[in-house]
Amino acid sequence: MARTEDSAARQIQQWLDEHRITEIECLVPDMSGQPRGKIVPRHKYDPALGLRLPEAVLTMTVTGDYPKEDYTSVSDPDMQLLPDVTTLRPVPWAKEPTAQIIHDCYRFDGSPVDLAPRAVLRRILQCYEAEGWRPIVAPEMEFYLVQIEPDEDIPLKPPVGRTKRTEAGMQSFSIDAVNEYDDIFDVMYDWCEAEGIQLDTLIHEMGTAQMEINLDHGDPLPLADQVFLFKRTIREVAIRHQMYATFMAKPMQGQPGSAMHIHQSVVDMATGRNVFSRPDGQPSEAFFHYIGGLQAYLPAATAFFAPYVNSYRRLSRFTSAPINLQWGYDNRTCGLRVPHSDPQARRVENRLAGVDVNPYLALAASLACGYLGIKQKLKPSDPLTGSAYEQPHQLPRHLDQAVDLLMACEPLAEIFGTHFIQTYSAIKDAEYREYFDVISPWERRFLLLHV
Repeated sequence: MARTEDSAARQIQQWLDEHRITEIECLVPDMSGQPRGKIVPRHKYDPALGLRLPEAVLTMTVTGDYPKEDYTSVSDPDMQLLPDVTTLRPVPWAKEPTAQIIHDCYRFDGSPVDLAPRAVLRRILQCYEAEGWRPIVAPEMEFYLVQIEPDEDIPLKPPVGRTKRTEAGMQSFSIDAVNEYDDIFDVMYDWCEAEGIQLDTLIHEMGTAQMEINLDHGDPLPLADQVFLFKRTIREVAIRHQMYATFMAKPMQGQPGSAMHIHQSVVDMATGRNVFSRPDGQPSEAFFHYIGGLQAYLPAATAFFAPYVNSYRRLSRFTSAPINLQWGYDNRTCGLRVPHSDPQARRVENRLAGVDVNPYLALAASLACGYLGIKQKLKPSDPLTGSAYEQPHQLPRHLDQAVDLLMACEPLAEIFGTHFIQTYSAIKDAEYREYFDVISPWERRFLLLHV
């Protein structure tokens, strides 16, 4: 182990020397998926030793507050941050030669910090590895480009494109509408290539100035890293072009929400065979059990896929977002869609997640639910051929309800760890309570003088 760590440290030092790096951004994804950490001068950074950060960073709410109860191992201890050499990348927008590298969180006895989102995803992947399986995922990210508006009380508006006009109506799959923002996307592709972010396709989605970026399929942890880094990158690109890129699940009234659909399959590590398909090409029992697990456990895991009060505005009928967990072949009204594919590419698309998720936790939760389905041999419902919007709601309608379901689910607590589930639930509960204290403009407009 020590030799491996020494080798990684040498690789990092060599890369930093070759690229004449002067500063290093040491990143840790927090519970909301934001980058926390430290910026360190090159001459002060020793990758073999890493650096320290308070463990409480992992218990922060999205507003920077903390749950009332202390969920760290002792009162506000430090944790050791060690770099993952596979995440070493340049910062393309920095003025000086700067590197960014994602760090993993450890206690000083060498054990991983169980609250760190990357450690949580690794924990789920180890369950698959113990069975001789390797999950494959492909995230699809939707986001909006909007005008810069510092005043939070003013609704967001679509940005002005190269024709000096804003979009009129919805422009689904329009090439010309994408070309309105060519300057942004040219820089985006250049910067993502420099960072090793494997972009696949770019399309215009249903909403006004709403885009979708697909990533190449691959191993879950590197893909979660790429989602984490892509969000940071496109925000920076947009700001430099005098607009925002937003990953809110529902940023604008009257517009569809933004999702992060997750395509997922499982490969046998010994043979390379997709375990969702039998040798004759037909769907396997594992395929149906996986869907059964998603149907059984996704309701209790919804707080990972809809982590904020705003997230639930997206989950409504006739908006290309699910309201239940029906499944069907190439049926986009369902929460679980099975695209047309050959047997080796057979997969399930989980359409529940909003793009506001922490990618590490959303991938971990989706894989955990499918894993439980295979292990427990759960049977799914029959595939739906009609519209799932005609079926009843099966998902929590609000964040507080989702947290209650998560806390009550023993199989998820066992696979994620009770300490993590308690901490995550407390963070979400604190966020909901803070939101609940805010009186909205709608309430003042319609209730102040009319009730």
